Amino acid sequence: MKPGHESQTAVLVCQGRALADAPEFRDPTAYPLLPESARAQVDRIRAGEPPRGLRDRLKRFYLARQAKIMVARTRAIDAGLLAAASPQLVILGAGLDGRAWRMPELRDVVVFEVDHPDSQKAKQARAAALVPEARVVFVPVDFERDALDDQLARAGHDPTRPTTWIWEGVVMYLTPADVDATLAVIARRSAPTSRLMVLYHSPAVLLKIVGPIVRRLGEPLRSVFTAEQMRALLSRHGFTVVSDQDIRTIGAAMSREVRESTRPITHMRIATADRVRR
Repeated sequence: MKPGHESQTAVLVCQGRALADAPEFRDPTAYPLLPESARAQVDRIRAGEPPRGLRDRLKRFYLARQAKIMVARTRAIDAGLLAAASPQLVILGAGLDGRAWRMPELRDVVVFEVDHPDSQKAKQARAAALVPEARVVFVPVDFERDALDDQLARAGHDPTRPTTWIWEGVVMYLTPADVDATLAVIARRSAPTSRLMVLYHSPAVLLKIVGPIVRRLGEPLRSVFTAEQMRALLSRHGFTVVSDQDIRTIGAAMSREVRESTRPITHMRIATADRVRR
């Protein structure tokens, strides 16, 4: 992420949700949470305007697939969140996540949105036009200066109550050491029956294409894990994996368009793990 700017990968992910149009999922909060320039691009795509050159054509192709991927991954995480029914939700690297504004099931949940101050400032300005369904607590964390544990404590997170943790689209940008350190904090702050959902990358040829794209956005890929490695890592921190599927498998149970678009996506996985011990 470039200093002084919000995360551009978060903007791309939110554009994908804004363009998602499937029987399984629509996100009415995605468009309002986008910066103006990203909204304009969504408008041009929705209106069927022709691409403005090769770069625009390639980005549209990427966003068309991203929209279907977002249907699969968002629905899977939403389902795990609702099944856990924790009184607290922590979204690590919240980006332009809209769950606290679009899910009435969270009305009695405290949602802690953890993100870099630059990204969070931009989001808060645009989120002011939305009505939250949950109580939202913004937790600014610059990992080069701030301790996640301390910032969550100051924000009012209660480690004695169960928490659902969503770690979506962040792990791949962290080193394995930083992933391990963050999991240690999550473990310390997770009461029994807490749940952690992690979206991560596993080794795949497709990452040779994805890697250069996100590196140019200032957010290079830094870690990959096999399913076995992720299971062992989570177990070491007291979490038992109850599900771990790639996006292709998740998308296979959805509409034909989602199924076709997610078929190549074997590198992106979602692990759901429950806290069984302190």
